[in-house]
Amino acid sequence: MTATGAMWRNWARTEAVRPVRVERPATAEAVQRAVQAAAASDLRIKPVGSGHSFTGIAVAPGVQLDLTDLSGVIDADVATGRVTLAAGTRLHQLPALLAPYGLALQNMGDIDRQTIAGATSTGTHGTGLGFGGLATQIVAAKLVTGAGELLTVSETVRPELLPAVRLGLGALGVLVEVTLQLVPRFVLHAVEKPEPLDDVLDDWQRRVRDADHFEFYWFPHTATALTKTNTRLPGDAARNPLSRVSRWLDDEVLANGLYRGICAAGRLAPGLTPPLARLVDSATKHTGDRDFADFAPAVFTTHRAVRFREMEYAIPLEAVPEAFREVRELIERSGSRVSFPIEVRAAASDDNWLSTAYGRDSGYIAVHRYFREDHREYFAGVEAIMRGFGGRPHWGKLHTQTAESLREVYPRFDDFLRVRDELDPDGRFVNAYLERVLGGVGDGQRPGAVSGTVGA
Repeated sequence: MTATGAMWRNWARTEAVRPVRVERPATAEAVQRAVQAAAASDLRIKPVGSGHSFTGIAVAPGVQLDLTDLSGVIDADVATGRVTLAAGTRLHQLPALLAPYGLALQNMGDIDRQTIAGATSTGTHGTGLGFGGLATQIVAAKLVTGAGELLTVSETVRPELLPAVRLGLGALGVLVEVTLQLVPRFVLHAVEKPEPLDDVLDDWQRRVRDADHFEFYWFPHTATALTKTNTRLPGDAARNPLSRVSRWLDDEVLANGLYRGICAAGRLAPGLTPPLARLVDSATKHTGDRDFADFAPAVFTTHRAVRFREMEYAIPLEAVPEAFREVRELIERSGSRVSFPIEVRAAASDDNWLSTAYGRDSGYIAVHRYFREDHREYFAGVEAIMRGFGGRPHWGKLHTQTAESLREVYPRFDDFLRVRDELDPDGRFVNAYLERVLGGVGDGQRPGAVSGTVGA
C-alpha cells in the first residue's frame, strides 16, 4: 500500500519529517518492490518502527516504510527455543505471541513500545550483568539490501555478517525477519526500595554482580536512590503480582499523573524543582517499597506517559560510581534544576560491532529532561563527562558524536562500514543522522576485509 506522506513525528518530538511517500508492505517481497521502486525514482528509503528513538535514526525524507503489517510469529521451534518474528512486531505483543510456546525474551528494557527490528537495530538493552542487549539474542535475520535483494544471514549463511546485522542502525538494509534464541518463560521476583545514594554507589560492583538484574534511579537534588533488584525464578514459581489498583496508583497516578504536574511546575518556576524533588524523596521513603513476583515482561516494563528527551552513555562497568558523582557535581555546580531522574543499569560484554557493550562489561548512565525544557546545556555537560570515560552513546538517544569520534571507541567501526558499503553501495538507506555517525558511503573501502570475508 502506498500513500502520500503526511507529517511524521517521533515520540519525544525531537524529529519531524514529511516523506515524499509512505509505503506499508505486508511481505518481504513487498519490501523488495518498495526498495527497487525507490531506486528507480532515485529516492532514499527508510523503515520506521514506533518512533521511540530520540535521534533522527529513522527519519525518512524520501520513502518511509511503515512495517506495521509485517508482524507476528513466522516460525517457532519449541525444542530449540528459537522463534522467527516479522520485523514490525512490537515488543509489547510478544508475551501473548510467545505464551503458547512457553517462551520469553531472556531480558528486556523498561519500555516495550518499540518494534523488534527497531529495538535491536538501535542497541536497546535492559539491565543485568549476565545478559547482553536485545540484539545478542538474534541468531539469524533476513533483510532487503540496497539492490532490493533478499539476504539471509545466520550462523551458517554469511555468518561473518552477523556481528554487523544484529545491530545495524538501519544502515545495512531493511530487516524483514529476525530469529531469536529465547528462553523458557520465567517469573521475576522484584524488590524495589529507597536506599542512601552514596551507599549504593559504594557497593555498585557487588550489587550488579550478585543480582540477576539490578538498577537504580536518582532524583537530582536528593540523597536517595530508588533501587530495583529482580531475581529470576522458574516459570511455575508462585506469583504475587501487583494488583490492578496498586499498579494504577503507582504507575499511572503517581509515576505519570503527579510527575507530569511536577515537571510542568518546574518548567514554569525552575526554583520549585529542588523542593519538589525533596518532597518526592520524602514520600518515596514511606511508599517506595514494593515486593512482588510476576511473569518477566510485567516486571521488566513500565508505562511512560510523560514525554521526555534522553541521552544515555555506556562506560566501563567499574567507572560508574566516579562518573555518576561527576554528574551529580555538575548539576550542583551549574545550578541546573533537573526534575527527571537519572537511571543507572549494567549489561554484559558482547561481540556485536556497534554494540555499546562491545568487548567490555558496561554500566549505563541515562539522563533525561522534560520534553518542554531545553536539554542542551545539561546534556552537553554530561556528555563531556562520559566521553572522558571512553563512553559510547546509545544510538537511539540524543548525543552529538560523529563518525570521527565514534571510530575511536569502536574497534570494529571500519569493519561495519565495509559491510555497509557492500550491502548498500548507493546509499539507499542513508539519512542525515547516519551520515553524521557513520560518514558517507564508500568510507569503508579501506584495506582489509572484502565482500564475502568481512570480519573473517
